[in-house]
Amino acid sequence: MITATGRFVRNLHLIGSNIMASIKEESSNKVFGGFQKVYSHESKELGCQMKFAVYIPPQAESGPVPVIYWLSGLTCTEQNFITKAGAQQYASKHGFLVVAPDTSPRDCKIPGEDDSWDFGTGAGFYVDATEEKWKTNYRMFSYVTKELPSLVAANFKVESDKAGIMGHSMGGHGALICALKNPGQYKSVSAFAPICNPVNCPWGVKAFSGYLGEGNKDAWKDYDACELAKKYNGPPLEIMVDQGKADNFLTQGQLLPDNLVSACAEGGVPIIMRMQEGYDHSYYFMATFMADHFDHHAKFLKEFCMMVKMISHKGCHEVVGVIISFLHSHDDGYSTLSTGTDQVIWQKLSLC
Repeated sequence: MITATGRFVRNLHLIGSNIMASIKEESSNKVFGGFQKVYSHESKELGCQMKFAVYIPPQAESGPVPVIYWLSGLTCTEQNFITKAGAQQYASKHGFLVVAPDTSPRDCKIPGEDDSWDFGTGAGFYVDATEEKWKTNYRMFSYVTKELPSLVAANFKVESDKAGIMGHSMGGHGALICALKNPGQYKSVSAFAPICNPVNCPWGVKAFSGYLGEGNKDAWKDYDACELAKKYNGPPLEIMVDQGKADNFLTQGQLLPDNLVSACAEGGVPIIMRMQEGYDHSYYFMATFMADHFDHHAKFLKEFCMMVKMISHKGCHEVVGVIISFLHSHDDGYSTLSTGTDQVIWQKLSLC
């Protein structure tokens, strides 16, 4: 005899099985109390099989946790970040689930997709292509901002309304445009050595010409962090960027961080731009400052919102006093923000 409770449990099991059937676990390794896993699935946006990595922190055993999306750079797969960045220890500390997708569609049988290291395979540039040859499969922007979050929400214990995004180089560009083009979807954003102004650098011109059309430069601006920052009109968003001064791509004019600082000033977007002496473009550079980036995200995804909830019953003046104390206790560059302290206070309150 099957009771009502039994039917409920059985149906719940079937529902869970159907959801999980949409992704396939490829690997699993325990690290810092959590699990680093890799999954594969058939992507509707990209029309091919894709892999993505997920670090599941130990806190997820007790309930939903905030989520951070990591976007990698040119030639990378989902493996580079999870094997080189040392991020799992910080994700475990803060209780963040971290999702790292591949950087492009794979094996789509498009002529020329494997001809170049900085275009096609491994170089999706996080845009939705409009050129006929590429538009069916090269839709990395929609994959990262729509399909992947839906997949993550369906299969993992996450607080989808507490999401951050970060990345490196091409992935830094991707993180910035995803946050700026989707106001409110990401509460926090940071980048290592991002391609800040792709419409004005060789990598970006090549990619945008191929994916978006050489004569369609107005469309290019929709995927350029500098252009987006100038006209940003969404919820408060504080950008953090680390850039190595010994980065050869910096001296070659591929990254253009000064342009991003100017654009943020014009658009009133707070930015912390840290130029790091002696560091290059490698994962050694990223691993050195990875803890700082997770701390940055924690202020918006975890620490600050928890504090606001605890003091929400207090009067206005008490709240402001606590917030100011909080800001002063985090000496990580707030003095460089383009907005005043009082504006930062109320901007941060609105995030919660």
